[in-house]
Amino acid sequence: MVMSVATSAKFDICLRPNLTREEAESILAQGPEATIFALMEMSRMLAKAEGKNASVSSPATPSAMVPQYLKPDAKKRRKKPGQKAGHKGHWRKIPDHIDRYIDHPAECCPHCQGKVQQGTQTRKRYTEDIPEGIGSEVTEHTVHRRWGPRCKKQVEPQIPDALPGSTIGNRTVALTAWLHYGLGQTLQHIVDVFNHHLRMKVTKGGLQQQWYRLQDILFPWYEQIQEDALDSAVLHADETGWRVAGKGHWLWCFTYNRGTYYLIDPKRSRKVVLRFFRRAFNGTLVTDFWGAYNVVVCSKRQMCLFHLLRDLEHVEKYKHPSPQWPAFAKKLRRLLGDGMRLKRDQAKWTAEVYASRCDRLQQRLDQLIATDWNDKQAARLLKRFRRHRDHLLTFLYDPAVPSDNNQGERGILPAVIIRKNTYGNRSHRGANTQAVLMSIYRTLKQRGHDPLTTITKALSEFLTTGKLPPLPP
Repeated sequence: MVMSVATSAKFDICLRPNLTREEAESILAQGPEATIFALMEMSRMLAKAEGKNASVSSPATPSAMVPQYLKPDAKKRRKKPGQKAGHKGHWRKIPDHIDRYIDHPAECCPHCQGKVQQGTQTRKRYTEDIPEGIGSEVTEHTVHRRWGPRCKKQVEPQIPDALPGSTIGNRTVALTAWLHYGLGQTLQHIVDVFNHHLRMKVTKGGLQQQWYRLQDILFPWYEQIQEDALDSAVLHADETGWRVAGKGHWLWCFTYNRGTYYLIDPKRSRKVVLRFFRRAFNGTLVTDFWGAYNVVVCSKRQMCLFHLLRDLEHVEKYKHPSPQWPAFAKKLRRLLGDGMRLKRDQAKWTAEVYASRCDRLQQRLDQLIATDWNDKQAARLLKRFRRHRDHLLTFLYDPAVPSDNNQGERGILPAVIIRKNTYGNRSHRGANTQAVLMSIYRTLKQRGHDPLTTITKALSEFLTTGKLPPLPP
């Protein structure tokens, strides 16, 4: 790339990667000023190429992010990984049963290949492995039909091991759905594992149809997760991008300690929020500053303070604030830092002292809001503070409420990993199945239940009685 820089009418400098000797002598002949300017300009270009003055240098890099290859090396660990010296170690427990026994006598010395003599010492070693030739179990069901005099038709019992008309059992349906919606494995990976390792022939379309039927059966659990979320004391909400049929959608996440509810919708608006909050929420809602959450009717709210701190860093890096900005940012950082430290050290203070310090922080916030700041970015944040004045320091008065939305981001992380592997959904029905089954498997994990056993038993009971058991507490 050739770059021409005209500093004045005195000289004209042409800078490019492969500068010839004649071009360098031409710059030198124009005098010391031209030489100095050429060196400084080349230094600036070199620094920009190394990423020191450029935040984005690749179209594939998301906005406001530094490419991975331009980031500095990570800092060294402060401590070595693992437990400290003197702690009790962890190892695999001895199996509670032995399936087979093998003796390993030494026929010769492994070092010199010489003869060995008979000894009296032995030692035990235990290994666990998957046996070779593992496969599926095929069951032949003989269904007896009987005549029902009252209904005046042929009747037969329901088979509890598989869905009606299905040739694969409930445990296979639950396992494959868990691998896809719970662990994020692609459909092709699941088919390969079953066809080649487990020696059970399955197809992509067949599995997808079984998951659709599973979603229809377990949908009451999905609604129960929503009701439990609306009854929770602290609820975290977040959203991220999603793809359905190649078009942009949004995946919403509403999570609490014992459950997570996912929702996929084309919009990122208040209508989606109202679709989840079907009634007033009596707990504390923790979110970022996205305006769609302002429509929620709830008793208390807490805004994520770390989103606010990241906003300050973004302004300083990319928005070119006025000279008044550093004073505003310093006051705000001190206020937020003092609040977090006060909550962390709450046990050190008496109730009276802690309440007094909380009141002092609230006064400092009011003073910051009342001050006239001419900076454009400071005025934008002050407008946000006035709207959420009562939602910034809620965490100081409730021990169960954090100052950040970390739980909401951790709740949406499994969906982000699945999105990286599957690239979203190909249809709206697939998106609905994704939201329902992903919510159920995530909630079962949070509640400490085995997903395979829980869902297999639920399907058997549903097929036998026609009623789905309640969601495990």
